[in-house]
Amino acid sequence: MKIPVLFPKIFDYPFTYKTEISQKLKPGDFVKAPFGSSEVTGVIWTHEQTTEKKFKLKKISKKINVKNLNSTMIKFISWFSKYNLVPLGMSLKMCLLNRDVVEKSFSKEFDKFKLKKQKNKFLLNEEQKKSLSFIRKIGNNYNVTVLEGVTGSGKTLVYFERVKDLIDKGFQALILLPEIALTNQFSRRFEEFFGAVPAIWHSGSTKKNKSIIWRGVTEGKIKIVLGARSSLFLPFKNLGIIVVDEEHDVSYKQDEGVSYNARDMAITRASLENIPINLVTSVPSIETYNNIVNKKYYITKLETRYKKAPLPNIEIINLNYENLKKDSWIANKTLFKVNKYLDKGNQVLFFLNRRGYAPFVICRRCGYKFECPNCAVNLNFHKKLNKLLCHYCGHKSSISRFCKDKKKCDFLFCGPGVERIFSELKKIYPDKKIEIFSSDTLKKKKFTDTLIKNVEKKKIDILIGTQLLSKGFHFPKLNCIVVVDADFSSHGYDLRSAEKNIQLYHQLSGRAGREGNISTIYFQTYTPNDEVLLNISKNNPRSFLNKELLLRKEKKLPPFYRLISLIISGKDEFLIMKFATNIKLKLPKMNEVNVLGPVLAPITKLRKRYRCRILIRCPKNLFIQKYLSQSLSKIKITSGIKLEVDVDPINFS
Repeated sequence: MKIPVLFPKIFDYPFTYKTEISQKLKPGDFVKAPFGSSEVTGVIWTHEQTTEKKFKLKKISKKINVKNLNSTMIKFISWFSKYNLVPLGMSLKMCLLNRDVVEKSFSKEFDKFKLKKQKNKFLLNEEQKKSLSFIRKIGNNYNVTVLEGVTGSGKTLVYFERVKDLIDKGFQALILLPEIALTNQFSRRFEEFFGAVPAIWHSGSTKKNKSIIWRGVTEGKIKIVLGARSSLFLPFKNLGIIVVDEEHDVSYKQDEGVSYNARDMAITRASLENIPINLVTSVPSIETYNNIVNKKYYITKLETRYKKAPLPNIEIINLNYENLKKDSWIANKTLFKVNKYLDKGNQVLFFLNRRGYAPFVICRRCGYKFECPNCAVNLNFHKKLNKLLCHYCGHKSSISRFCKDKKKCDFLFCGPGVERIFSELKKIYPDKKIEIFSSDTLKKKKFTDTLIKNVEKKKIDILIGTQLLSKGFHFPKLNCIVVVDADFSSHGYDLRSAEKNIQLYHQLSGRAGREGNISTIYFQTYTPNDEVLLNISKNNPRSFLNKELLLRKEKKLPPFYRLISLIISGKDEFLIMKFATNIKLKLPKMNEVNVLGPVLAPITKLRKRYRCRILIRCPKNLFIQKYLSQSLSKIKITSGIKLEVDVDPINFS
């Protein structure tokens, strides 16, 4: 009997085997089979790969005693492969643990994840009850419901109650979070509500923890998983609901390796499983908002913050009228405002979305610029390390250098990073406790936990943070935020930059005044009439989203059109452009399908490889992937050249 077996490898089809084992095999069963010189874990697939060649069929070695992949998971893997133009075997690999299954059982280890019946300490207000009732009324079959609420309005409690409904009926739940490594506060809240520690799945989890969770969800012993993008591929036994928290967050898009958008894939998985999905946000993504407008998604809103706390006041500080001292980045007017909050015992956050001390360094005498030898970018100076660092490839180099006349370079540090703001504030406030909150300082979990607890207990007066601080933290005494540079992040190679900024600063402002105190967010800027800044200051994201939709429609951009990016990279700039030009000639020629490029990427060189792009634009109702996969399968990749496909790209650098 012929049996198709799909392996977690780079092939786009299953391989045919025969079986002489006694157990009956069906699609979704895990087996061991010889592949090359070793035995590999595979899955019995639904269809055989047809071929005219004649082969001697190898035998399946054994059936693995774990729960099989159900038919909806098989459909999801197939659909994921077709939509994202990813080989079928690579899609399967994402459902396994290091190309394998977890055969060991962990009965005792599951106990800590066992949910306990709690006395309900959390009482919903009338607005929360109304939203919960609305979500319940829509039902337990597939639907997409957006839970939109101002920051601090208690969205988490509403969806916790909804998750609890379905857990009580015997289902499992998946809660997706954009920054799983920073969910210490969230985990504590989860434990208080559900009476157990959460099963957390992300790239930093240990192999043992991942093994326990993988086996636990397949057996139905673990009921709720809090996860980053990859948790979407866990083979749940009886999934009943998916929640995507901060659905607008660009962290849901994976650019490295297999490119996909976890939010969009979660919606597809919910559809195939015929279960509800809740998208939770303070400002919806433009795609989600378009689906709300077109009545494809339901929506319920929370418009009042916890304890009826008002949103922060917004004040723009025009730097054109301020005399900043040399090597100073904070205006006297800003300090005057900040002092009022510090004098009351409030905490202050200085926000700057730039790590390190200075974004680039040049020599005043010889004009030498410190650039990464591997990437076409400037090196950032990190004072704490006393090193120059590339934020793309991780290259480190010494700051010492001599000019041609053998004298030491005279360094000019251009622009501020969080470390530079820290140095400035330390001079201004020598008696205050000041800490930096960025991905550089939060690499160790123990340090992260201590830092967050110290902020909560008011042991820190001034925080200096990057965008990590905008995501989900609750700091009761934080009532003043200063955006150090409200000009820098509005520009770039990104059609979504305005949308991202509206969402980022809306979330950021939600960190202040959460306990009902008067709070303010100050924007330091040289461009006070910038449209994005004015939209933020009006605190009316709907107005922005409506205008943005009209603009996107006029310019034939997402969500009305689909973009697919082909990224060609290699060590020779001329060869990649030549190869890309040949690819363009072989792409499908169809009405309303535009093929733009090839052009060199804005960051031309990354990790020693030159990069160019072809951008394909087509109407949203055309599933161009079907035709594109046929064209790409016929292209012979030249040695040393890599071709990557990014469907629905977010990053254009």
